[in-house]
Amino acid sequence: MKTKEKQDQCEVFCYDEEKVQRLSSLVESETFTFTGDIFKALSDETRLKIAYALTQETELCVCDVAHIIGTTTATASHHLRHLRNLRIAKSRKEGKLVFYSLDDHHVTEIIATAMAHGREENHHG
Repeated sequence: MKTKEKQDQCEVFCYDEEKVQRLSSLVESETFTFTGDIFKALSDETRLKIAYALTQETELCVCDVAHIIGTTTATASHHLRHLRNLRIAKSRKEGKLVFYSLDDHHVTEIIATAMAHGREENHHG
């Protein structure tokens, strides 16, 4: 084993049974599956850009989003639909236009925190 790998591992195997039992029951929750899906969706750079843009505006038309991310309206619509299906974004139709906004404040907080962390890492990197 390389020296660096050894630094990342315990040299002996032991664990705190009380902590492990308590936390094991917490991580069995189905909430983790849904939350994982949210992070998977936002791990796509295009969808993250869309979600971030939606944190900056109350709502955006699909055409606006397409121009912001530099794609067709069909591609933008596909990404927005994915975000809507995960309840990250919501839509409303007005005549022939479809407008999207973030579904709730939790998403805004997640994105703001992640972007702040990314900016800090970029400064330190």
